[in-house]
Amino acid sequence: MSGSSGWGRVRAALRGIWGGDNGRVDGTQGPVRVAVRRLAWPMAMEMVAESVFAVVDVFWVARLGVAAIAAVGLGEAAMTFVYAFALGLSIATSAIASRQVGGSGRVDAAAAPAGQAVTLAVLLSIVIGLPACLFAEHILMGIGADLATAASGAPFVRVLFAGNLSVTLMFICGAALRATGEARVPMRALWMANVLNIVLAPLLIFGVGDWHGFGVAGAAVATVSSRSIGVAYQVRHLVRRGDGIGLGWKHLWPVPALMLRLIRIAWTGALQMLLASTSAIGLYAIAARSGNVALAGCTIALRASQFVLMPALGVARAAAVLVGQNLGAGKPDRAASAVRFTATVNLAVFGTMGALLFAGAHLVATAMSQDPQVVTEATRAMRIVACAFPFYAAGTCLQGAFNGAGDTGTPAWTNFACFWLLQVPLAWLLAVPVKMGTFGLYVGVTIGFIVLAACSGTLFLRGRWKAHAI
Repeated sequence: MSGSSGWGRVRAALRGIWGGDNGRVDGTQGPVRVAVRRLAWPMAMEMVAESVFAVVDVFWVARLGVAAIAAVGLGEAAMTFVYAFALGLSIATSAIASRQVGGSGRVDAAAAPAGQAVTLAVLLSIVIGLPACLFAEHILMGIGADLATAASGAPFVRVLFAGNLSVTLMFICGAALRATGEARVPMRALWMANVLNIVLAPLLIFGVGDWHGFGVAGAAVATVSSRSIGVAYQVRHLVRRGDGIGLGWKHLWPVPALMLRLIRIAWTGALQMLLASTSAIGLYAIAARSGNVALAGCTIALRASQFVLMPALGVARAAAVLVGQNLGAGKPDRAASAVRFTATVNLAVFGTMGALLFAGAHLVATAMSQDPQVVTEATRAMRIVACAFPFYAAGTCLQGAFNGAGDTGTPAWTNFACFWLLQVPLAWLLAVPVKMGTFGLYVGVTIGFIVLAACSGTLFLRGRWKAHAI
């Protein structure tokens, strides 16, 4: 009976993701576990889709050689600035919109913050994208690439930055929909984009017939094109009235007071993501000291780990939405219950996933590269980093509580302390002065994630985030 009941819950969850029933969740009513399940499933699937983008690019580009893998790894590291600002704006959009939806009970309350966030995204895409396109090679060399790798990776970087608005809008539009309790549309948009990317990437990288494709740059063209289609699908739902939020042109016209609220939350949201993301650049730079084989192995290992861990971020987003809605509705204890439940689920699920990756690391590495040295390096890296999976997964949910409350400053400073004051220096210390090489690098990464989870848990239990005003 229990097995049948469990399978019934899975089927119900899947119907909620793909079925035609109303997928919007009111997180302020009913059992917390039901609200978490209905939000977390599609958000976790959305994060799986996000990680597939990176894995697909590396899978096909690996056929071009070790230098090409290194170029893509460093190119994606350069894009962390775009991802940081996109995530910062999406956190701000979700925090403000979910509170307004929870307080008013109306989904169209999300239209105003969503429109202002879109306007800010357009401005930011120009400010970030234009200089990056002009100085792509210098950016790559600045984060550890040699001259040849920078030259081969520059076209990849230029295309990604030229189309960076597609990344930002994908995050913002998804955040606006999730704030209303609608998690299925962003998930479907990203899976639609993934299917297109899976089809387009090999065609644009290797070409067809007598046309030899764009090489490494083809992976970027496929990614930008497919994301743009996904954004169009999300916008189609945002502008609807009734089952959408009724987003219109009037919501895009700048409203200084609301823009300032978004910026105030978004800049520390971007800072927290930037600190976490740029620490990865520091780690890539340390790996690059050992040559392209070490860098390629590090890239494969971190991409594989990202693929496994991305659903954990989806569950954390569910926690953030529930925190925002319940704080807006004046139910802080219910918000705390949702976070505790999601953190417990994440810890158990991704502790198991870490064990599976540890056992299958060699198989995963072999599927991503045929170079024996790269396979050995990637296998070792995955096994060490997998030990931190349960801590990372629980920590993301705890940080989701702060973000959902609009308190983006707390995760920003904990990220700074744990990544830049601990993880990167420790990784360098173990890798270079202690002469442990890349083994020391991966040990430093693991320790950093464990300490971050401990710090986030301590601050969560203090409960100050419940009274945070936005």
